[in-house]
Amino acid sequence: MKIAILGYGTIGSGVYNVFTTNAEIVEKKAGEKIEVKYVLDLRDFPGDPAENVLVHDYKVIVNDPEVECVVETMGGDKPAYTFVKECLLAGKSVTTSNKEMVANHGPELVQIAKDKNTNFFFEASVGGAIPIIRPINESFSADEILEIRGIINGTTNYILTKMDHEGTDYETALAEAQDKGYAERNPEADVEGYDPARKIAILSSIACGRHVDYNDIYTEGITKLTAFDFEYARHMGKAIKLIASMRKEGKDVFASVCPMLIDTESPLFTVNDVFNGILVNGKYSGTIMFYGRGAGSLPTASAVAADVVEIVRNRGNNELIIWSDEKQPVTDRLEEKNDFFVRVASFNKTKAREAFGEVEDIKPLNGEYAFIVRGITEAQYESAASRVRIINKLRLLNA
Repeated sequence: MKIAILGYGTIGSGVYNVFTTNAEIVEKKAGEKIEVKYVLDLRDFPGDPAENVLVHDYKVIVNDPEVECVVETMGGDKPAYTFVKECLLAGKSVTTSNKEMVANHGPELVQIAKDKNTNFFFEASVGGAIPIIRPINESFSADEILEIRGIINGTTNYILTKMDHEGTDYETALAEAQDKGYAERNPEADVEGYDPARKIAILSSIACGRHVDYNDIYTEGITKLTAFDFEYARHMGKAIKLIASMRKEGKDVFASVCPMLIDTESPLFTVNDVFNGILVNGKYSGTIMFYGRGAGSLPTASAVAADVVEIVRNRGNNELIIWSDEKQPVTDRLEEKNDFFVRVASFNKTKAREAFGEVEDIKPLNGEYAFIVRGITEAQYESAASRVRIINKLRLLNA
């Protein structure tokens, strides 16, 4: 099978490396040789191994009938979406690591692949090398997924681990993440929670079979966390993690991304550094955990390459992915019940107790009053919080 790679950046070059250095292993598992015929990029790479297959016009790839599979690693919504759609319409299978494009256009691209009897795979769009899309789509096919929750952004998990374990302040931890290549120069998508919101939208869509719009997901980042939040967390024997979650309750589907306090009993408590951990709870299967490196050139490239092998194995056969363009409503977050850890100034203690009612006092730090209030809706929290000046608050994720 002849393939083309769109984008020769960190992940695209990693994919090229996998298929050139691991050619024999890949051929044995795929059942035939896989050859990279084209690499598309606007830039030139003189002296690079891919120089001889480099092209600058994607139409060369779209119009070449020999190319049966296209690997998209450009990132971003446009022009990646245009290129991928044209390749699918031309009867080529596509695999991508692009969560933004998948979150925006997943139902349409899945349907085109079905109509053309080809495949559109996107395992690497969530969790890097961690297999999660295919298990949700296939391994849980006879079960109902009730909940997905986890740490699915390595950048923020690295920052939070540094702040927790080493007492590093947010700005320093972010700078270290950028120096190591874990965070972009503009880290907004990660630290404000937009990246994990897109990822949980993809997972939720596959689990529900209907399109979950990430714009409907309540999203809160990590930029408001301070050293005192981590001091309180350590005092309570908990950790702070940025948690993306989807939960079904009857006909309601709740989805959110926000920093949460994690109990030591939770498997997510020990997921540190750039690692990801995802818990999937099935009605009959119970809770299953997926853990590994969630980002990076070679781990992500490995997941993309595995999709190509599956495309070879499924040549002429569309692998069913149920993801309709019918919108899956996300229930108003104000109706969701949570436990809250709340910090207020000490002079607000009486007012806070009056506003929140029955609370559990936490040993105060820095001249504050801190407490936990359990089992109230987001609407009830906001109503009570409007009567007190809140320093900060965190939701609790119990084991």
